[in-house]
Amino acid sequence: MNPIIPAAANLQEFFQKRKWRFCIIGGVAVLRWGEVRATQDVDVTLLTGFGREDPFIDELLAAYPLRPPCTREFALRNRVLLLIGLQNTPMDVALGAVDFEVRTIQRSTMWKVEENLFLRTCCAEDLLVHKCFANRERDWADVDGILARQWNKLDLRLVRTELKPLAELKEEPEILARLEKKIAHHNQPFTLIKPTKPRKKRR
Repeated sequence: MNPIIPAAANLQEFFQKRKWRFCIIGGVAVLRWGEVRATQDVDVTLLTGFGREDPFIDELLAAYPLRPPCTREFALRNRVLLLIGLQNTPMDVALGAVDFEVRTIQRSTMWKVEENLFLRTCCAEDLLVHKCFANRERDWADVDGILARQWNKLDLRLVRTELKPLAELKEEPEILARLEKKIAHHNQPFTLIKPTKPRKKRR
């Protein structure tokens, strides 16, 4: 088994015992919705709200060591806690509070990884939004994989609705344009080219 999976399951159990609201995003969610690729860390959104982060941080720091350059102040300033999980697995815990993060957690579902092992991940649409918003080349490669694998199931209207205000907030409207190009590419009908019959030689 990919060592990332036990680390994700361990962190999930930690959250569930405390009845914290969360969902797994990032590379682990890509394994569910996109093309299989190597992933080296666990990315999770943990709903803390604004101004109520301290109790969550305290309990996490009592259970998992910090990963440089993270400090308590770094976590509060950047709204992400960089931790080390099972088998020295890097874990990024985003301190969720904005409306999109709330909705992402609400739409999350359990993924059956194997018998008796389930992980709560974001839906494919919210994963697309996360990947587009991150706007790195590796994220766009994941976007292609998700579009290819989930094409007939995706609610693209939801993706556009959630992504537009985030792209505007980031002042990167080109994110939307790039997504539309990829959607158009995947929407092209597949045309079967019939083989041509060989011409008969004239005698």
